[in-house]
Amino acid sequence: MIERLIKNIARHLDRENITYMIIGGQAVLLYGRPRLTRDIDITLGVDTDKLASIKTVCEKLKLKILVEKPQDFVRDTKVLPAEDPESRVRVDFIFSFTPYEAQAITNAKNVLMDDYPVKFASCEDVVVHKMVAGRAIDEEDIKSILAKNKDAIDLDYIRKWLLQFGEIVEHKGIVERFDGLLANSGM
Repeated sequence: MIERLIKNIARHLDRENITYMIIGGQAVLLYGRPRLTRDIDITLGVDTDKLASIKTVCEKLKLKILVEKPQDFVRDTKVLPAEDPESRVRVDFIFSFTPYEAQAITNAKNVLMDDYPVKFASCEDVVVHKMVAGRAIDEEDIKSILAKNKDAIDLDYIRKWLLQFGEIVEHKGIVERFDGLLANSGM
């Protein structure tokens, strides 16, 4: 059910020429251990000036927008929350505008879902996103990703971006936290 929804969203974003990548729990399922997740997080390769295009995608997919004033909400949060009424799966469309997000979208990997290529964030970019989010579940996700991909993961790429995020006050100490996770995972 979720896989079909992801594929349909990807197809409509491609038709609208909107670059994107699947992040969050759905990407963790690809690179880490299985876990329950009932939402889809999608980073878009567009800023909020393309809200009308994303609303069109929602209409075509029959996704219900979950906020009363989408324009105001998106302006304040950079997120358009929607839901598939049939499956009750939440879909968060995340508008991007930073150099990191542009690079991450460029690095996205195609994963075939029913013979349709869907773009997922790279393993490394999922780790960066999870480190920035910094919740307990994110750290557990990172540990599972590191364990499953220890021979293939580009730690230099991750550190490069974490060093940049570490310059932001709210992310101070992010590199040290990552190094702690690495040490605990035996890497």
